[in-house]
Amino acid sequence: MSATAETIRSGRTALGIELGSTRIKACLIDAATHEVLATGFHDWENRYEDRLWTYSLESVWTGLQEAYAGLVADTHDRYGVRPGAFAAIGVSAMMHGYLAFDRADNLLVPFRTWRNTSTGPAAAELSELLGVNIPLRWSIAHLRQAQLDAEAHVGEVRFLTTLAGYVHWQLTGRRVLGVGDASGMFPIDSAGADYDQALVERFDSHTGGDLRSLLPEVLVAGRDAGRLTAEGAALLDPTGVLQPGIPLCPPEGDAGTGMVATNAVAPRTGNVSAGTSIFAMVVLERPLAEAHHELDLVTTPAGDAVAMVHCNNGASELAAWVGMFSRFAEASGVPQAPDAVFETLFREALDGDADAGGLLAYNHLAGEPIAGLHEGRPLFVRAPDSRFTLANAMRAQLYGVFGTLALGMQVLEREGVAIERMFAHGGMFRTAGVAQRFLAAALKAPVAVADTASEGGAWGIAVLAAFLGSEVALSEYLDTRVFGGAGIRIAEPDPTDVAGYAAYLDRYRAGLVVEAAAITAL
Repeated sequence: MSATAETIRSGRTALGIELGSTRIKACLIDAATHEVLATGFHDWENRYEDRLWTYSLESVWTGLQEAYAGLVADTHDRYGVRPGAFAAIGVSAMMHGYLAFDRADNLLVPFRTWRNTSTGPAAAELSELLGVNIPLRWSIAHLRQAQLDAEAHVGEVRFLTTLAGYVHWQLTGRRVLGVGDASGMFPIDSAGADYDQALVERFDSHTGGDLRSLLPEVLVAGRDAGRLTAEGAALLDPTGVLQPGIPLCPPEGDAGTGMVATNAVAPRTGNVSAGTSIFAMVVLERPLAEAHHELDLVTTPAGDAVAMVHCNNGASELAAWVGMFSRFAEASGVPQAPDAVFETLFREALDGDADAGGLLAYNHLAGEPIAGLHEGRPLFVRAPDSRFTLANAMRAQLYGVFGTLALGMQVLEREGVAIERMFAHGGMFRTAGVAQRFLAAALKAPVAVADTASEGGAWGIAVLAAFLGSEVALSEYLDTRVFGGAGIRIAEPDPTDVAGYAAYLDRYRAGLVVEAAAITAL
C-alpha cells in the first residue's frame, strides 16, 4: 500500500478517460505494471431531440468532472493520497458523429452521434464516389448530408472532429486525432497513416471544398499529442489540485482502445466490444477483394488496416430485461444487486436449448444498417410451439446481442479472412463462460477474455497513455509488457452450440421482415 501510494504521489501513473454511450469512466493505472489502481465513473444517456441522437457539451464536462472526482475519491479511499499529476493522460470516446465548429470555435449544431442513421443519401453517394464503403455514422457522411440538405450552418464550418478529439482539444489546445479515431471520419491510407490524399482530392473536386483544412491532424500511437493546459486542468478538476503540463497521447476512438484492451492489434487477431453498440474488429493481412456495405475499413491505433463490423445495437435491450427481473426481485421482497441478477440470469441461459427453443430476440433500439433497418423496434418473438422457458428466453436475448454482428462476420468469412482468435471485452463478459461461450458459437472461432475485460476502453486508453514515447512497436509493447502475465480464459466453439446458433441465425435473418413491419406499423 505504501509503495502504491508513493507511485501515485510521485505521478508514476497513467490516467485513461473514456466517454462511452452510457458511462464516462476514468481509470488510473500504474504506468509500469499497467495494473488498475482506481476508477471513477458517471452514468449518462443520449437524448433524442428533433429526430437526432445527441449529448449536450455541458453534459460532457459535468460527466468528466464527476468521473474524475470519483477516481480521486477512490484513490484516496484506497491509498490515502490524492493524485495531482500523472505521467500521461489519454482520452477516448465513442467514434464517428458530427461536431462542427465555426472560426470562433462555437458549436454550430448539436452534436450528432454515431447512432444517427439519417445520412443514407450521403453515404451512398460517397461510397460510389470514393470506391470504399462509407457507413452512415462516419463524420464525412454527416458533413456531406448537411451539404446535400443545404443546412444553413454548412458555410460556417471551419473545424470538424469527434467527441474524443473535442475533449482533447479543450484539454490541450491541439486539434489532433489518433489514427484509429480518424479512420472513422474519413478513409485512411495505412501506408502513410494519414487521410487518403487521393480520396481527399476526389471529395474536394466533387464538392468544391478544402476538406483537409476542416479535419484534425492524424497521429499514430506513441506520438506526442500536446500537454494539459491550465485551462484544461481546470475543466477536468475544478478543485485546482490537478497540475498543468502533463503530456497526453493521441485521442482515440472506442474501437481502437478496445483493440488495445484485448491485445488484438496484430494480423489474424480481432476483438469484439460489447456495450450500447457492438462491433468486431479483425486486423487484415491483405486488402479485401471488394467493398462490402457490412464492413468498414478502419485502422488500429498504430495505423494497420482493420475490417470492422459495427452494429448500432448491443447490450442495452438485454440490460433492460435484466432490469425488469431486478425490479421483480425487489418487489418480491428479496432485492438483489444488479450484478447478482445478471449472474443468475446468465447462468440460467446455460440450461437453455442450443437454438434457444425457437425464441427470437431483436435488440434494435436504433436503426441497424447491416440489417437494412433505418429505425429500431425491440422485439421478442415466439411461435406457439416454441419452448418458452426462462433459460431459453435469456439465451435468446444473449444470442440476439450477437445477431446482426454474426450476419456481418459471415461476409468476412466469405472473403476468406483467417481469424486465429477473437478477444472480447465489455461488462457482459464479467460472468465467466456465458456470453463468451455464446459468442464463440456465433463466430465459430475461439474467444478469449482477459482479466481486464470489464475495464474496457478506459483501461485501453490508459495503456496507450503509458505507451506514449515508447520506441517499440505497439504490438510488441502489448505482448511483452502488458499481457505477458495476464490471466486469459479461452472458450472454444462447442459443436452443439455452433449448430444451435446457426439455426437461431437462420430464423433471425428470416424474421427481419417482422422487424421491418414493426417499424412501419409502430
